[in-house]
Amino acid sequence: MDNELVPLQDTDRTVAEDDDIRGRTVRDADGEDVGKVEGLLIDTTENKVRFLVVASGGFLGLGEHKSYIPVDAVTGVDDDEVRVDQSREHLAGAPGYDPELINDREYNESVLGYYGYTPFWAAGYVYPAFPYYR
Repeated sequence: MDNELVPLQDTDRTVAEDDDIRGRTVRDADGEDVGKVEGLLIDTTENKVRFLVVASGGFLGLGEHKSYIPVDAVTGVDDDEVRVDQSREHLAGAPGYDPELINDREYNESVLGYYGYTPFWAAGYVYPAFPYYR
């Protein structure tokens, strides 16, 4: 994969404090709580966030489910939460986050396809303005 993805915490890159959404609650299209932003996957070629790693369920990390949501799904951000354009049920059925697969193009294409988005490496892809509101 030409655009290598790495977890932000594994790089020397930083996010401006006001733009760092880690730790914020993720809400679905109906305003339901679906988890917390645990991490950000950064495209090291273009220096852009491509996926949010979202943790849900569990207690103290036990039984927790992690998924990743394309940045394209974000419809709004404020001081406490990140809103996405998907239903809680759809998010619950999303492919799980596997750190071993974050640079597997076929896997990422299936994740993006599940959410209904074009791969960021495809011709004509336009990175969403951030934060933006649909």
